[in-house]
Amino acid sequence: MELGWFVEHVVEKYNYWMAIILMLIGLYGTIAKDNLMKKLIGLNIFQTAIILFFISLGDVREGTAPIIKGSLPWGTHEIAGLPYKYANPLPQVLMLTAIVVMAATAAVALALIIRIYEKYGTIQEEEILEKEIERARGERSPREEA
Repeated sequence: MELGWFVEHVVEKYNYWMAIILMLIGLYGTIAKDNLMKKLIGLNIFQTAIILFFISLGDVREGTAPIIKGSLPWGTHEIAGLPYKYANPLPQVLMLTAIVVMAATAAVALALIIRIYEKYGTIQEEEILEKEIERARGERSPREEA
C-alpha cells in the first residue's frame, strides 16, 4: 500500500472517520444498553456525529463566506483578478435546525423517562417489560384463562 494513498484517504479525512466512529458508538449505546438514560445518551452521541459529518461536508478549504455583492454565492469567482472559493452555507443552516430538533428530542425523551420512572420505579428496560407482563397477566379474566 502506498503511503500517499493512506495520507490522502485516511489522514486528510480524519473528521469523517471521527464522525463514523462517533456514529458507531452512539448506535451501540442506543441498541445494546438496557438503561433508558444510556440509550438517550447514545442517541444524542449519534445525532451529534451526524451533525459533525454534515458540517464537515460543507467545509471548503480556504473558502470564504458568500456575502460579496453581484456574484453567485457558490463556486469560484474572480474579484479584482483574484479567485475566491465560497463555502456553501446550506449545511450549516440545516444543522442549526438539526441541533434544535436534537434538543427537543432530548427534552421529550427525558420527560418520558421521568414518567416511566414514576410509574415503574426503574428505568431498566428488562424490568419494565417484566412488570408489564405481570400486569397483563393480572388483568386477564378467569374466562380468558380457561
